[in-house]
Amino acid sequence: MRRLPPLTAIEAFVQVARLGSVKAAAEELALSAPALSRRVQALERFIGRPLFDRRHQAMQLNSDGERLIGHIAPALDMMADAVEAMTSATDVLRLRLGVLPLFASQRLFPRLPELRAAHPELHLDIDTGGHSTTRLGEGLDAAIVLARDIDPALYARRLDRNRIIVIGCQSLLDGPDPVTRPEQLSRLTALVHRDIPDTVATWRLAAGLGDIEPAAIDHFDSGALMLEAAAQGLGVAFMHESHFEDAHDPRLVRLFDIVVESPYSYWFVCRPRALVLKPVKIFHQWLITAMDVPA
Repeated sequence: MRRLPPLTAIEAFVQVARLGSVKAAAEELALSAPALSRRVQALERFIGRPLFDRRHQAMQLNSDGERLIGHIAPALDMMADAVEAMTSATDVLRLRLGVLPLFASQRLFPRLPELRAAHPELHLDIDTGGHSTTRLGEGLDAAIVLARDIDPALYARRLDRNRIIVIGCQSLLDGPDPVTRPEQLSRLTALVHRDIPDTVATWRLAAGLGDIEPAAIDHFDSGALMLEAAAQGLGVAFMHESHFEDAHDPRLVRLFDIVVESPYSYWFVCRPRALVLKPVKIFHQWLITAMDVPA
């Protein structure tokens, strides 16, 4: 059998790569920072090359580190799954799923009882943190993301196609100077999600309104908070039509008759090798059916 580095050194390397900090990784593993650094250095000596670009208060993977994490993180996840399966009192399958909160609340959770009824053995660990695609194979088995396109190295299945609309509060139409013309955007604040930053520009250009600028643009990392901000009159949200329809919020209205095809879609993504894992395979097949995704 080929000689391998200590598993503790590999574990330390993965934690530092995931968290970007020796201090944070040491706290996660209940080690001192010097002890964790020694483990990472032991792995680098074993391999014969550095794996990180070391900066003040931060550790960033270099190209060799990126290549190594891409190979070993899925294997570590599979080992963790195997140990969990052996130590569990019941035959439980667990999927670590990254998903945006608004998609989860509007489109995923209402359908999950169907999944539980069909596969009671499958349980989901929900992760709403950012940068889901970069964490696949390293804490996440699969993710549902909102993006223009997906890294071709990943498996991806488009879940929808959508349209950009402008959403505001009812009072914008009921006031003494109702907002009925796109030119009035110049005195309103636009609300934009960080994952779909080009919605305002896309909407303006497609509608032939390239010269119109909102008074300001406020960025959010939560679609649910964007809708609430719009409902409270804090701005107008440039969002997908499905987000408005699924909100069922009487405080919200669609502004203007302009509807623009969105360059962004929701995608199911995972590493190609993850498709053979039973939890990923079950969830993927169920999701495609539940969302009525075209073949």
